[in-house]
Amino acid sequence: MPSITSANIANAIVKLVAADALPALVGNLVMGNLVNRDYEPVLAQAGDTVNVPIAPNLVANNIAEGGAVQPQNPNMGNAQIVLNTHVEATFQIPDVTKVLAVPDLLSVYMQPAVAAIAQRIESDLLNLYAGFTANAPLGVAGTPVTEAVIDQAETALFAAKVPSKRPKYLVVDSNTYSAMRQIPRFSEFQTAGDAGLRTIIDGTIGKIKDFFVFRSQFVPVTGAAPLNTHNLAFERDAIGLVVRRLPQPLPGTGAIAEYAELGNFGMRVTMSYQPNTLSQQFTVDVLYGCAVLRNNFAVQINS
Repeated sequence: MPSITSANIANAIVKLVAADALPALVGNLVMGNLVNRDYEPVLAQAGDTVNVPIAPNLVANNIAEGGAVQPQNPNMGNAQIVLNTHVEATFQIPDVTKVLAVPDLLSVYMQPAVAAIAQRIESDLLNLYAGFTANAPLGVAGTPVTEAVIDQAETALFAAKVPSKRPKYLVVDSNTYSAMRQIPRFSEFQTAGDAGLRTIIDGTIGKIKDFFVFRSQFVPVTGAAPLNTHNLAFERDAIGLVVRRLPQPLPGTGAIAEYAELGNFGMRVTMSYQPNTLSQQFTVDVLYGCAVLRNNFAVQINS
């Protein structure tokens, strides 16, 4: 049985913090949970480029009796995503043993750090809206979204050959979400059944026109009055989020790091001692990049 040492205890502390951090981060994400996530536990540095393959299009050949197959030379698509964002949130704990003894205290320290990182990831993903140019933007700035606009968005993605069985998402700001909850045909029991009842009582839209609807506080708003809110309708392959591991600290520097990985997402938690404040410092950081993968698999919805 291994002996209990200060090094063992220190490593156990970092593992405990890491185990708490990642589920909290994933739970705070909206867009981050909907897009195509690419994660490998390989070490990378800020500025590295990751090549994400995009499946080619093939055509079906009607082969006659006695005929020959027609070989195709498809070109594999490629999206280059640069790992250009290294975000961190750091906090200090004066008495780490007390926090470990009372798990709720660890959540008090951890939640703000995790929320800050989640907010940055959400903002970066939603700010990709300008890259979706294959489909003409729908809706009018400063005007509530209507049923007809949502219908046009679904039609645009169908025309773009988004697989009909793949889930499609609609991420909107709070005002647009509120306007959608008041569309009569989708917010009344007599026209929408249980879904309409949930909209009235629970305040949740759920699904409309084949879109799973989510609201985010980080949907971009641009321009002067009337402001233009850039909501986004998309299929997951429209956007790629690439996350890679950051290196371990140099041995002997007094810092201990642990990786937390869950559901194609990874982060690093580093603990070090700060003699100026006589406290343990924890840094939660993530290295990632995001970009448009399939331009025609998304459409802007202005409101």
